[in-house]
Amino acid sequence: MENNNVITPPDSIGTRVEQPVKYTAKDFSSGLEVRWCPGCGDYSILAQVQRTAPEINVPKENMVWVSGIGCSSRFPYYMDTFGFHGIHGRAAAIASGVKIANPKLSVWVATGDGDLLSIGGNHFIHACRRNMDLKIMLFNNRIYGLTKGQYSPTSEKGKKTKSSPHGSIDFPFKPVSVALASGATFVARSMDRDPKHLQAMMARAAEHKGTAMIEIYQNCNIFNDGAFLHLTEKELKDENVVYLEHGKPLLYGHNKNKGIRLNGLTPELVDLSKGEFSVSDLWVHDEHDINPARAFILSQFIEMEHFPTPLGIFSQIQKSTYDADVEEQIAEVQKTKGIGNLKKLLYSGNTWKIE
Repeated sequence: MENNNVITPPDSIGTRVEQPVKYTAKDFSSGLEVRWCPGCGDYSILAQVQRTAPEINVPKENMVWVSGIGCSSRFPYYMDTFGFHGIHGRAAAIASGVKIANPKLSVWVATGDGDLLSIGGNHFIHACRRNMDLKIMLFNNRIYGLTKGQYSPTSEKGKKTKSSPHGSIDFPFKPVSVALASGATFVARSMDRDPKHLQAMMARAAEHKGTAMIEIYQNCNIFNDGAFLHLTEKELKDENVVYLEHGKPLLYGHNKNKGIRLNGLTPELVDLSKGEFSVSDLWVHDEHDINPARAFILSQFIEMEHFPTPLGIFSQIQKSTYDADVEEQIAEVQKTKGIGNLKKLLYSGNTWKIE
């Protein structure tokens, strides 16, 4: 993306001249000591955000990071932008207010699986339903890290933790499924240990107008170490990851000899090396499909035995955003009724004078 941010210093005769601002990753670093556990996946996410931010084409004074509570929610401290460290679960609500108050801002949310999907679940689904123009980065390590290792809304059934010593009996949330079902218009998944892919997902989310949610699988090396090794280790990931690329068939495997086809609405794994099926028989991914059924099927793979985990953009569609609609509605009302008067409004109904 072309960076068209400008500053306008005066020239020799006092006229202001537009000049491009050339940001670097360092321009987005606050310089504060980063306080995550050594080896935490959050370091990679922070690095990829700071590397991608110069290409987003937004002056950094117009970028805002909002967070709730959790390890991920320290994020605004480390970005040299405006930020708001909120309370538990309220990041999406606070970010919605920021965006409505100043629609020109680029508003980003840093949140964890506990913060967004437990106490914050209601705010999240309604931000998606309204299609708020927010970029939500979900750090999903499938554990409560800040409070020392309790199971979270995304922990797998049977997970043994400090709060489930005999194994969790909860069925986990699938964040991509929740976002799709709630109406988010951009839904993607990436990994903390796949820097180039994560940068690409962030850049695509930045371009999107509407609720953009990226689920980022993030390793907690203290309380849930190795949760995603089957997706990150060189000898394992080819057999366990399928990359979603628009207009391309769903291929995976060490030699790209495995694929996924749709039999009606039932996904099936096929081995291309046996000759029974060819690439032309495979499911071709369409990220712009306005029917959410196929994206939702993809989001279910993580609980289907032997199916690879999809990484990439599940869905990206266009529709009006809540914040833009609010701005438009206010402008229309002002055309017919003029600028409002708060005092007149407060005194427009029944009033009483107390003496």
